[in-house]
Amino acid sequence: MATTRGRRTGAGTTPGARRNVGMKDVAALAGVSPKTVSNVINEFVHVTPATRERVLDAIRVLDYRPNSAARNLRRGRTGMVGLVVPEMDNSYFAELSRCFLREAEGTCTILIEQTLGERRREQDVLTALGERVVDGIVLNPLTLRGKALADHLRDMPVVLIGERPSNGLSDHVAVDNVRAAREAVEHLIGLGRRRIAAIGLQRDTEVGTPQLRSTGYQEALRAAGLPVDTGREGETIGYHRSDGARAMAALLERPQPPDAVFCFNDLLALGALRVLHERGVRVPEDIAVIGFDDVDEGRFSVPSLSSVAPDKDAIARTALRLLRERMDDPTLPAREHVVGHRLRVRESTASRARSGLGG
Repeated sequence: MATTRGRRTGAGTTPGARRNVGMKDVAALAGVSPKTVSNVINEFVHVTPATRERVLDAIRVLDYRPNSAARNLRRGRTGMVGLVVPEMDNSYFAELSRCFLREAEGTCTILIEQTLGERRREQDVLTALGERVVDGIVLNPLTLRGKALADHLRDMPVVLIGERPSNGLSDHVAVDNVRAAREAVEHLIGLGRRRIAAIGLQRDTEVGTPQLRSTGYQEALRAAGLPVDTGREGETIGYHRSDGARAMAALLERPQPPDAVFCFNDLLALGALRVLHERGVRVPEDIAVIGFDDVDEGRFSVPSLSSVAPDKDAIARTALRLLRERMDDPTLPAREHVVGHRLRVRESTASRARSGLGG
């Protein structure tokens, strides 16, 4: 279990020299009442943005550090939030976790757990964290849904992230996977590619990443008048580099190999790139490759990887905001939030002159 506690450190403050700064000092500097300062610290929503910014500026200037332990005790809280993801060694979840840690800085402690996508682990982690260890949980489920998931939502504020729909059970934050996948394939079509394969299908799973991104892939082909060839749909057991490598190798054995590949995540795409390099296939001249997630290592692969970039910061920011609101008012109706994404075009689908590390 990984933990972090965010805390601001005043610039230029030397140990032992810092005088005690109270809420009244912050209020005086900001020109507001101590009650308003308390409302800002406790993130009450009825403070105007201008007033909130004035108070936050005063807190930074004075290096004021609220007694979070006492505040949480008064509110019957621990000051800790659980973040449950499938795999910490998956680059996307590692980067997303970092966004959560950054967003939580100065407000709460994040406890990070991984489930390896196993149903038993998802249940065990929710049960363990739910026994008042944390005030709420942000969960990316891969197996739990329906009643099995609902059973864990009755006694604990939970916000779901990822592609598995919440079906109205809980607050849910995700990207529009269908639209994002469609845009990735439309980019390949715009390059003049006509034999576009997909890597990452998992036909025996319920609604989730494979189904949503497959839908966007097929929609783009049909809209362009291109056939949906199931022989170009590479199925994978997992979403790791080795899975992408195996699927790419199989696609190259076809009588007419693809001229472009849409991979359902960047790790699959990186595995595919390795096989193409080993076989002497030029990217993007012979086969263009695009991934999904925009992980850091894709910027430094050779060639650098074009990818769909979900707004990871927005996922963390929105999920934590919804969780705080849910903790304050458990009677709120379940909410669905879609965050933005963008297409980052790099060398794997464009010439070196048009791409770069910063793209």
